[in-house]
Amino acid sequence: MNLTVLISVVIVIAAGVWMFIVRRRDARKMDLALKRAQKSEQLKSVFIDNISRTLRVPLTAINGYCDLLLEENGENKLSAQTKELVNNISKDTKELSEYVDQLHEMSKFEGITPSFTFIEVNLIELMASYKREAMNFTKPDVAVRVTTELSPHCRAILDTNLMHQLMMHLLKNAANHVVQGDIFIRYACERRGLKVSIAYTGMGQSELVGEDIYSFLQKDDALKDAGNTSLFGIAICRAIVDMFGGEFYLDSGADKKTVASFWFPCTMKDIYKDL
Repeated sequence: MNLTVLISVVIVIAAGVWMFIVRRRDARKMDLALKRAQKSEQLKSVFIDNISRTLRVPLTAINGYCDLLLEENGENKLSAQTKELVNNISKDTKELSEYVDQLHEMSKFEGITPSFTFIEVNLIELMASYKREAMNFTKPDVAVRVTTELSPHCRAILDTNLMHQLMMHLLKNAANHVVQGDIFIRYACERRGLKVSIAYTGMGQSELVGEDIYSFLQKDDALKDAGNTSLFGIAICRAIVDMFGGEFYLDSGADKKTVASFWFPCTMKDIYKDL
């Protein structure tokens, strides 16, 4: 081996070692930055949770006191002017409570730097848990039903935190519009992914789908509009589905039937087992 070839080999090896060292150093920097970001996100979530709980206690107490004052009990009847003042206090307090709730919801949505925690879950058990939770805020004459053609053994790998947030927003939106009848949750496997539809009789606001969460939050009156749970909730739903790389729809027909549905790619197992 002549000197030129030897020098070339040494240069190639040195370049390879240098690239390996640089990449390893960059990987360590990225890993450190990611850990710091995750820690910051955790601290932010804990802070928002604590603030939300701290604010809810006095706000709930104020609302309770207002309700007591508005009760007309013999000698304790309030004057018309005092009633109006108490009503205004109660209204403003409830509005502030809604803002706190929306702030808490927003803290759970990591729209800027999404990080997913995927786990394997049984779909029929997961949907049953959503049904049980939804029954807590539906009206007395409304039932929530789950239907599917998939196996009861069917499992999916997904982020249960974001999935729960997505489903609860849609089910609460449905519950707000349904006075009597059924809310149907249907899930299926389509295009190598999971499709979920929530159908109900009631006019949903399909025009809200065009409102993305970032445009919504940049508005000067975003905090005031946050009281509109449909607007805020649908914007978050669309953002979550976009994060999953999926599709989101909300269709309201002339027959007053509304179907909110979403699809996203998802690994599913035992789809038709024992059927």
